[in-house]
Amino acid sequence: MDLSVVVPTLNGRDRLAACLDALAAHAPDTEVIVVNGPSADGTTGMVRDRDDVDVLVEISDRTVNVARNAGIEVAGGDAVALVDYDKRIGESWLEGVREGLVDADVVTGPVRPNGREDDDGRDDAGGRDDVGRDGDGGRDEDDRGVDARTDDDRDGDGRAVGDADGPERRRIAGRSVTYFAGGNVAFRREALRDLDGFDEYLRVGGARDAAHRLARMDREVAWRDTVAVREEPPNPTAADGGRTARDWGWKYRALAYRLVKNYGIRPSAVLRTGKHAVTDAASVARDVVRGEATPSGWVANGRDVVAGVLSGGSDGLVARARDRSPARNPNGISTRADRAVARYDVREGPS
Repeated sequence: MDLSVVVPTLNGRDRLAACLDALAAHAPDTEVIVVNGPSADGTTGMVRDRDDVDVLVEISDRTVNVARNAGIEVAGGDAVALVDYDKRIGESWLEGVREGLVDADVVTGPVRPNGREDDDGRDDAGGRDDVGRDGDGGRDEDDRGVDARTDDDRDGDGRAVGDADGPERRRIAGRSVTYFAGGNVAFRREALRDLDGFDEYLRVGGARDAAHRLARMDREVAWRDTVAVREEPPNPTAADGGRTARDWGWKYRALAYRLVKNYGIRPSAVLRTGKHAVTDAASVARDVVRGEATPSGWVANGRDVVAGVLSGGSDGLVARARDRSPARNPNGISTRADRAVARYDVREGPS
């Protein structure tokens, strides 16, 4: 099996270098594609100076789903993996990917913090809980992922998603949905073709949406403990080290869009969205009581939530009307051809 690895990055030069070092050490025969942009920290020069990156794609959009699709488009392997720039693969990762894709269409594994190890040599990632889950059963997105490319791998408290207990699964509208970390997943080429890549409408939650569509197509998502990555902590002084305030409007816009697009206007979808909104409202209300937020800010957040649900739901209906086949994605790879601003292929020179 020929494997291509797509690494989306934005202003993460130092952590990207660690990611590429791990790929060179543990998956030296894979095709490595870095999708950058638009970074302002010298990422381009660093990547161009390396001899272990096969293709560098420069893009102008600041969304992870555009970056993922741009890398998928140029990947030459019959399987394609996505690894975020702040993740490091381990020794067993490549073998785990290959074994997982023998019987499954998609394989994923744990994302562990780069901290201490417990007695059996595995990261002490902590237990699982239900805090911070989003309204469609997955983890709540950290909206800094719009820039930092980690939107699908973190919950609302900034913790890494994935541990030794296995993947998150939910049954929604009669479908069994298996969620996966967008920064640690590998696909068979035919699964990506039918998926048509990631939905570029979404600034956050692209992997959630892909999980729903894979469930609709009855594609199997396998979990392997060996397909594990470690997450590098951000450098507070680096360009990618800052954390932005949560964009409540986009969080609920993405949530409503995903649910309506994939399931239509169902009571269960409305209930999930409403329950999550109440939970978030209560959380912010507690911040107001503690003096960590203002009443006016709480009201403004509520307006953003309502506006996000209405706009996302409306756009979801439009996307659902356009998406009448499991093999189509109204905002996927096939709908755009202008993602790459520049491409450098070490085998051919700049283009």
